[in-house]
Amino acid sequence: MDKKILSLVVSILIFTSIYGQQTINSSIIHDGLQRDYILYVPASYSGNLAVPLIFNFHGYTSNASEQMFYGDFRPIADTANFLIIHPMGAPDTLGQPHWNVGLGETDIDDVGFTSALIDTLLLNYNIDEEKIYTTGMSNGGLMSYYLACHLSGRFAAIASVTGTMTTDMINNCFATHSIPVMEIHGTADYTVPYDGAGVMEPINDVLTHWVDFNNCGVTPAITDVPDTNTTDGSTVEHYLYSNGDNGVAVEHYKVIGGGHTWPGTAYNSGMTNYDINASLKIWQFFAQYDINGRINPTAIEAPVAMNVTSIYPNPATTEVFVERADSGTKTYKIFNLQGRIMLQGQLFASTETLNVGKLAKGMYVLQMGKDVFKLVKQ
Repeated sequence: MDKKILSLVVSILIFTSIYGQQTINSSIIHDGLQRDYILYVPASYSGNLAVPLIFNFHGYTSNASEQMFYGDFRPIADTANFLIIHPMGAPDTLGQPHWNVGLGETDIDDVGFTSALIDTLLLNYNIDEEKIYTTGMSNGGLMSYYLACHLSGRFAAIASVTGTMTTDMINNCFATHSIPVMEIHGTADYTVPYDGAGVMEPINDVLTHWVDFNNCGVTPAITDVPDTNTTDGSTVEHYLYSNGDNGVAVEHYKVIGGGHTWPGTAYNSGMTNYDINASLKIWQFFAQYDINGRINPTAIEAPVAMNVTSIYPNPATTEVFVERADSGTKTYKIFNLQGRIMLQGQLFASTETLNVGKLAKGMYVLQMGKDVFKLVKQ
């Protein structure tokens, strides 16, 4: 076997081992309850520099571990160097994990729990207090909005996937500074309907609330996202409301025909869009801001525009989508674990599709320039 290929394969296996070693299961006591969480610390973290922190909240009935895999930021954190905390919701009256967003089902203080988690991590890690962000799926998306209203002093920006705001949340929102907001939502979401239901506000009303609060321009710039996957039954429109106070913006990815799922997830649960990778879009959004507003774009150009490459779904069955923020032609090679090249070619666009349907089931190494990924064919 070629020594370079052997080294590549060994590096991937070491990477996989390190990946698991950086996952820390822990807990704190808050309000007399043991509250659990999973923290991901990338191998790139040294403690010498203050790094961002992302909260990633699971959906109702889900859990921290499922969200860590389903709405996965870990490959991005490995490159961009930030910590990810996946809190675990407390049981509601039905015994299901949930986040208390003011609907009256429980009196669990999840705002206080979140603030206590921040304090705990600040004691143990070198975290940039001006770059703490929150996102989440469904009930976790609602929790992110709730934190924007009731703990805004600790968060620089928020993003919601398949979440919304309640009527009470909109009417009693006490954010203390301009907050960049991103919402990713499918029009065929029947769990949290795009047009609202009951106390769940329509997505357009949620966007209007934050556009008005941030004093953004009321007319969005609308662009069609390239339909790179023509088999997922959905397309995406991007809405950008810009020029808000302190340079903040409100962004929305409207998934036409998309369901109650996390776009780009490796775990296809039906009606999932693969034209975008929600985790990557969220990080690129977050990285533009600290708690004071928009950062000088030159300060984020390197980590966001050049170093972040994403492949999905992974595990894959027939196709792998490569999304990279850089441009230009790049050669790719897929090796088996014996170092043999199984597929190779060139990437010309920032979003490309690789056909891996003929590969046998197993683990492979995908190399694109300096970027190296473990790829699982199922």
